[in-house]
Amino acid sequence: MFNAEIIVFIGYFIILFFVATGFFFNGGNRNEKDYFLGGRTMGPWVTAMSAQASDMSAWLLMGLPGSILAFGFGQIWIGIGLALGTAANWIFCAKRLRQFSKAAGDSITIPQYLTNRFATEKKTLQIVCAIIFLVAFTVYVASAFVAGTSVFTTLFPGINERTAMIIFALIIVGYTFLGGFKAVCWTDFFQGILMLIALLAIPIIVTATQDLDTSFLANVYEYTDASGEVVTCDFGEGLFSASWQDVLSGLGWGLGYFGMPHIIVRFMSIEKPSMVKKSAVIAIVWVVLSIGAACLMAYQARMIVGEELLTQGAQKTVFIAMARKFFPPIVSGFLLAAIMAASVSTADSQLLVASSSFTSDMYKPLIKKDAGDKEVLWVGRLAVVVIAIIAFMIASSKGSGAQAIMNLVENAWGMFGAAFGPTILLSLFWRRFNYKGACAGVILGALTDGLWLAFLSSTGVYEIIPGFILGGIAAVIVTLMTKEPDKAVTDIFDSATEAGNDN
Repeated sequence: MFNAEIIVFIGYFIILFFVATGFFFNGGNRNEKDYFLGGRTMGPWVTAMSAQASDMSAWLLMGLPGSILAFGFGQIWIGIGLALGTAANWIFCAKRLRQFSKAAGDSITIPQYLTNRFATEKKTLQIVCAIIFLVAFTVYVASAFVAGTSVFTTLFPGINERTAMIIFALIIVGYTFLGGFKAVCWTDFFQGILMLIALLAIPIIVTATQDLDTSFLANVYEYTDASGEVVTCDFGEGLFSASWQDVLSGLGWGLGYFGMPHIIVRFMSIEKPSMVKKSAVIAIVWVVLSIGAACLMAYQARMIVGEELLTQGAQKTVFIAMARKFFPPIVSGFLLAAIMAASVSTADSQLLVASSSFTSDMYKPLIKKDAGDKEVLWVGRLAVVVIAIIAFMIASSKGSGAQAIMNLVENAWGMFGAAFGPTILLSLFWRRFNYKGACAGVILGALTDGLWLAFLSSTGVYEIIPGFILGGIAAVIVTLMTKEPDKAVTDIFDSATEAGNDN
């Protein structure tokens, strides 16, 4: 029997498909620039909200609160790092990347930008970047599938996990396949608002109505996770009682922003560089409120539903449990739709960027150079389907729970940040930076991240940190050891940084 919660939940996805089909049939996606970058016509509000909604996936409503609930205050440092990283990315990179991507051959993907920025016909860097994109984004999309499946099985207990994951994957693929970048951005705008309302609603109602017993925080629990392992949970004495690994990990998450393609591609899509300042204010306020609310909710949940969830190993459902406890079904339906909004808004963006990287950076330059606009559009749509299928296979093989979501996101985040963060920053601020230095930075950053994850993860140091540092050092050393860039390269730098440039 359908109740109000389920009706509201289903209604949300019906609206999504109306939006997607509208963009599909109105002719708005005429070419790859329209489909993958919205024709650079996005306004400041849509750009800001789309960037943050695509950034803060379901881990913000499930993975992060679940980890705080289970492992204590130390996990809050991830939120602190992300808030600092978001602010730094908007302040230092957003406007310059919009200007540089336009000056560098009107680039529509990050690999294309990094190639055009150095005025080269060589495809080495473009292909390496595209490969990293495809691998890391596929893992990232898998995390959204895990989160979406959890919500479906909670709402529809009679559906097994595999069926729920297939349904969720079809929703995301169908929507992204049809709508393209404009549909993704506009729905992300509304999904970002829905996520913020949902995150703020629970802490506000709890603060207003509950007298919390903080002595509960001193209790230590043991629970058995999905893999059968017994885990001991101790919330800790406070934020500054966290281990140095927690603090370092949080700051590492912040570093990742400089190389996160599905976020920084939004900077490239804004209509004018002068609009970035307004977007930055909107985005920073959104992320501070959202992360702060998620952390506060986890703190409150530990005292309200902590024992119930932790002893069952069900910390991933903390947001769902709190929503159902404090709101009637018609409202909780909206709040649960927020989790799906978070998953969809990230997965659709990542599918689109991965698809654009394949078509623009591999298919068109290497496989079929004379491919027309219509062919590229349909190849891109097919790539969306293929990437989603592989992500589905990865998600099906992973363990369930908040930690599975966090692990998938953490691995992909580390790879992107280490590979692209230093190179993007240097390309925007260093006139002397050259193509060989960029290649060295991307390759060594990615290799270090992967090898550290495989062999040195037991150190407790998040792999993005050594990857980012060594990638940056390699980029600088190789640049200084090789010849200075040609005039064509420095002209791009000068054009992008020219005073009064608002194109």
